[in-house]
Amino acid sequence: MEALKLTTPSDREIAMTRVFDAPRKLVFDAHTKPDLVRQWLLGPPGWSMPVCEMDVRVGGKYRWVWRHDRDGTTMGMGGVYREIVKPERLVVTERFDEAWYPGEALNTLVLVEQGGRTTLTQTMRYESREARDAVLKSGMESGVKASYDRLADLLASPSQATR
Repeated sequence: MEALKLTTPSDREIAMTRVFDAPRKLVFDAHTKPDLVRQWLLGPPGWSMPVCEMDVRVGGKYRWVWRHDRDGTTMGMGGVYREIVKPERLVVTERFDEAWYPGEALNTLVLVEQGGRTTLTQTMRYESREARDAVLKSGMESGVKASYDRLADLLASPSQATR
């Protein structure tokens, strides 16, 4: 299984890179179709996504709410689609309902396909170094790794190729 690579290209950014053994169009679809997003974007085991609303167009909004299956804890976030270039680039804002870092983040997803494999790079730019550092200390890397492992499994599933 491919490893998640996490870097800090600037004092306000986190970049995450992972290679998926799937065409770029499928990886893009997995980020823009709610029925696919709710299958993989779940973080650590034990969470589900009861709310996955996505109006995927420039100026459109998205809203996601996760629920911890055991204790009922919820975590919600949303934002606005700023740029969409199918199937290679998505730029969205991100703000959590109960923010654990100040302000809003700007997330840029870039997908590059080579030989049927897709390199995903997600760069998150925060309003300050302190906000970025709070995210780094939050343990988000393990949640992202779990989600991307689920995404790899989803992309490898024969039923996804026909969607």
